[in-house]
Amino acid sequence: MKKTILVLFLLIVAVGLSACSAPNSGASANAEKGNDGKIAPDFELMDLEGNSHQLSEYAGQKVYVKFWASWCSICLAGMEELNTLAGEENDFTVLTIVSPSSNAEKDTESFTKWFKGVDNTSNIQVLLDEGGEMFEAYGVLAYPTSVYIGSDGVLVKSSPGHFSNEQIKESFESIQ
Repeated sequence: MKKTILVLFLLIVAVGLSACSAPNSGASANAEKGNDGKIAPDFELMDLEGNSHQLSEYAGQKVYVKFWASWCSICLAGMEELNTLAGEENDFTVLTIVSPSSNAEKDTESFTKWFKGVDNTSNIQVLLDEGGEMFEAYGVLAYPTSVYIGSDGVLVKSSPGHFSNEQIKESFESIQ
């Protein structure tokens, strides 16, 4: 029994020490290629005018995606700020995703009618995730949720809560 514990202890120490060793050349080559993380789930969603948008259309560009809902007071409080961000020249594209008829959201027709009456939203691109498939694919747990996608298509960061335009821009400074 004592030998088993000793062998197990030595194995743990060996694994721990190997984790602290210098990275191999393959690891540093990967670091130079792009962002850490997994490729963001692709989507094909319609906007409020019926135009189709695919994430893959933005290949080579950084993309900021905000998941939100019409009933979310935090989301609504940040709409004017989001509209400003979407209207500025940034090194990333701004998209928003709403899930009609899912997660307590209005149906598509009601949402579209409602959104057209909301002030200070002229720059905001709203994509409709019917049934919440992308909500699930991106692991959204709360509204609003910000998703940061690198120019290599990697989902670098996903964070719930409101972030100022400056915080969003700062996050993109470290994303390739």
